[in-house]
Amino acid sequence: MLDINNMKKSDFFYDLPEELIAQTPIEPRNASRMLVLGRDSGEITHDHFYNLCGHLRKGDLLVLNDSRVLPARIYGEKEDNGTFIEFLLLEQKENMVWEILCRPGKKAKVGTRFTFGGGKLRAEITDVLEDGNRIARFECEGSFFAALDEIGQMPLPPYIKEKLEDKERYQTVYSHELGSAAAPTAGLHFTKEMLADIESRGINIAYVTLHVGLGTFRPVKEDKVLDHKMHSEHYELPERTAALINDTKKNGGRVIAVGTTSCRTLESVASLYNEIRPCEGYTDIFIYPGYEFKVLDGLITNFHLPESTLIMLVSAFAGYENTMNAYSIAVKEKYRFFSFGDSMLII
Repeated sequence: MLDINNMKKSDFFYDLPEELIAQTPIEPRNASRMLVLGRDSGEITHDHFYNLCGHLRKGDLLVLNDSRVLPARIYGEKEDNGTFIEFLLLEQKENMVWEILCRPGKKAKVGTRFTFGGGKLRAEITDVLEDGNRIARFECEGSFFAALDEIGQMPLPPYIKEKLEDKERYQTVYSHELGSAAAPTAGLHFTKEMLADIESRGINIAYVTLHVGLGTFRPVKEDKVLDHKMHSEHYELPERTAALINDTKKNGGRVIAVGTTSCRTLESVASLYNEIRPCEGYTDIFIYPGYEFKVLDGLITNFHLPESTLIMLVSAFAGYENTMNAYSIAVKEKYRFFSFGDSMLII
């Protein structure tokens, strides 16, 4: 039995063979397997994502995160001596000014200038933050984002070693709002045809935007879970989405978040305002066992890293024992794990 007041990160460890970490996306997108977990019963069944509608009802609402991933990893050199540098763009602070990770960091002192893509982008380091991140001011001729799209690489997680042949496979088919440093991967399984089919069955679809920061994937360093401090991410909940959520609840339908980012957006707004309303802001909500959900009735998610805040969120929603049992079975059944891996429906 989990002691909610004294949770250790080791409580959320599971043993994962390296060969189960998906290195490439599956084709077609919706051909991935889907483990279906009963939230109350703990019952587990096995299916495929293309059969998702078989687990939904008319009047249900899917809430998707429409954030689009920046090709945020760029490679360049110091202007004065050509020394190699790698930047990873994290968050736009103002026009042409970004918070970045860079390596080797010792080459990126305040005032140092770099060039990328044969001069398509240039940057100067203007500040070094307490956590070691840098602030960089960029210069370019023409559109910054066009230059980034031309020379940037997708910021794939470090556990993916294979080269991604098609950048769009690390984007959801409905991605729209540019600004994430990593994909909201639960949505990678949807095709445009599948989304149209879902709506044709009377199942509604709504969108929120939460720009995923790399902090999502930072390991929990503190042994005691409650000592962990979450990063902050920008979100927006539009008027149409708020209305659909409230109507769905009023009419007895289920609100199903696609991904932990959509979940965190909805629960942040409900926690802040005691209702769902149109708004935008920043959230650093940390959801772990013991949290009382205010909006969610279901969750579509991928399989997450051991000891991560994401598996803690899933454990909060599905129950700790149910979740760890489901992960054990997923390993045994050789599901594909992490960003390009298989899906899990909790309902």
